[in-house]
Amino acid sequence: MKIVGSYLSPYVRKVLACLELKGIEYEIDPIVPYYGSSQFSRISPLRRIPVLLDDNLVLSDSTIIAEYINEKYPGHDLMPGGAELRGHARWIEEYADSRLGEVFIWHLYNQVVIRKFVWGKEPDQVILKKALEDEIPETLDYLESQIPDSGFLFGTISIADISVASFFRNAAFARYRVDAARWPKISTYVEELLGMECFSKLHKFELVCLKTPIREHRQALLQAGAPITEQTFGTDTPQAGIVSI
Repeated sequence: MKIVGSYLSPYVRKVLACLELKGIEYEIDPIVPYYGSSQFSRISPLRRIPVLLDDNLVLSDSTIIAEYINEKYPGHDLMPGGAELRGHARWIEEYADSRLGEVFIWHLYNQVVIRKFVWGKEPDQVILKKALEDEIPETLDYLESQIPDSGFLFGTISIADISVASFFRNAAFARYRVDAARWPKISTYVEELLGMECFSKLHKFELVCLKTPIREHRQALLQAGAPITEQTFGTDTPQAGIVSI
């Protein structure tokens, strides 16, 4: 099984954490979608990551990939039991992918990290200010109302927990920290989740990517022991377009 996508993407992180939790071996082509080749466009028409390659099967979208992994491979079930809980888990996953993706990625991480290191531009201070003062607090207020006093959302770690936690790693990379006094439950919840092996095993490779120019990610990750594919869908030149990280 191969996963195409950067270790720094929350959507890739979500899929990799699922694979780690289930103990499934995989290789990764750690491209940033802006650097995807024309061949990348053929396997990912929307130029989004992650992409899963499993024999002749090609899948895009982290939710679809996670569902495929859970249905095909035994081991830890990523979904809770019962229609009501499964429906709730799907909603939390969707909330994370859409709202946290919008706020933490496009309005925070994209402004602080991507604009600088990919495009050489300064953050849009209007977008960043609104995210920090209005959008992120509103999002955290909602999550605080959903998180249990302790433990996971549905007893054992599920796709919902993985999806939520994945975005907070990027928030931390953008130097955002949750105010534990204002949001104590979400602060503890995220810290405990990101400390689990399925996330911590990935973190050393994330740090390699943060410290290394994008064009040198593959070699640096290979030297760090990451399971890198022999071939890549990446190029040396970024392209603007419809992408998602």
